Amino acid sequence: MKLRIAGLVNDSIVDGPGFRLAVFTQGCPHNCPGCHNPETHDFNGGSDMDTAEIILTMEDNPLLDGVTLTGGDPFCQPEACLEVARAAHKLGLNVWAYSGWTYEQLLADPKKRALLEETDVLVDGPFILAQRTLDKRFMGSKNQRAIDVKASLAQGSAVEIAS
Repeated sequence: MKLRIAGLVNDSIVDGPGFRLAVFTQGCPHNCPGCHNPETHDFNGGSDMDTAEIILTMEDNPLLDGVTLTGGDPFCQPEACLEVARAAHKLGLNVWAYSGWTYEQLLADPKKRALLEETDVLVDGPFILAQRTLDKRFMGSKNQRAIDVKASLAQGSAVEIAS
């Protein structure tokens, strides 16, 4: 399956805990002022990559702790990102995803929900420049939350992870 990406970063240590394969998806409707990755906003930018290539990259790196789906917004390409997330779990890796949509918004959309359910930790909400912070680990603004998706689904409401 094809996934439109801006790039991959193997052994990232800034996109979640441990060594991670960061998959920067291409395309984001949020266009947050001050975004760290504005080059990922254009849905026509980047290049196509087969998800099988991304999965091979995961398989070839025994040091990985997890995969981070970021962007852009991975929930704009939920089917292809779901394939990557499922493969990561089969390899024993955890899955983080970043989205400008909130947990509650993703939960309400059936296509996006499938990817959400295959995510371990969701960092949600748009980046808000006026709320920029360096005090929240793996997040850029104070409004964003790191959510334990499995616990949230079980509880019926968002369960935040301390940052």
